[in-house]
Amino acid sequence: MVTVSTSAFYERANRQISSLRKESEKLQEQVGSRERLSRSSDDPLAAAKLRSLSRRERMTEIDQRNSDRAKTSLSLADSALSSVTSSIIRARDLALQAGSSTLTLENQKAIATELEVLRDNLLGLANTRDGEGESLFGGAIAGPAYVETAGVVSYVGNASAQVTGLGDGQSVERSVTGPDVFSFNGPSGATDIFAVLGAFSAALNVGGAGVAAAADAALASLDPALEKATTAQTVVGTRMAWVETMDDRRVASEEMIAQERETVGGADFAITYARLQEMMTVLEASQASFVKLSGLSLFDQLR
Repeated sequence: MVTVSTSAFYERANRQISSLRKESEKLQEQVGSRERLSRSSDDPLAAAKLRSLSRRERMTEIDQRNSDRAKTSLSLADSALSSVTSSIIRARDLALQAGSSTLTLENQKAIATELEVLRDNLLGLANTRDGEGESLFGGAIAGPAYVETAGVVSYVGNASAQVTGLGDGQSVERSVTGPDVFSFNGPSGATDIFAVLGAFSAALNVGGAGVAAAADAALASLDPALEKATTAQTVVGTRMAWVETMDDRRVASEEMIAQERETVGGADFAITYARLQEMMTVLEASQASFVKLSGLSLFDQLR
């Protein structure tokens, strides 16, 4: 009978100590990870909720990458448009100079040369690409927005700007199309900045009595050209602000997800640590009692 009781004592003690060790290890893990659940079986409903939160987090990460790309493209477009408006303003200044009757043919040709440089610069800006090599002003195409053939610049993009999703069913166009920047209605009808500068430069190279009229015509076209470019810059700025607004919403959503995750599966550090200390105390006491009791032999009990 003593043998059976001793065997049962050892078995019960081992089970108790093993259980205490597992519980203390679980608490130590919770203290380290700050998470209450280590397995789905610990709390199936909470685990399902955490999986749903993880899916939302992954979607948020995708939305943030899209937002970053949109911001990069819009920032590049904004910078390009700033250069476009500066070039048009400079062209307007040159038109005012060219209208002076005191200019020599050499002066007029010098202005024509600068206008040609401005035209080439504007063509380069019109074909600006984003960080992934896509045209900023060509709509939904990968190639250049404009091509020049025999001195004539033509738009070869399309009318649909690149669109990027920002989450929550919202999206943004990453730029504007070329005609929204470089084409406008001048005194003689529809035209673009390339045609205006080309015609004005050609008139200056010829010289003569027609220069003054060419300068007046250029001024009459450059004003609506500048208005068109600045309007496009305003549109891009508005879209940049919209992306920032969506970023703010996303940050708020991330904070809510983090808070919800903490509520559902988080382990309160202070409470968990206190429980761990309590469990370690019980475990140490149980181990000490086991050692002390297991040291008692049958002869000690018979004395």
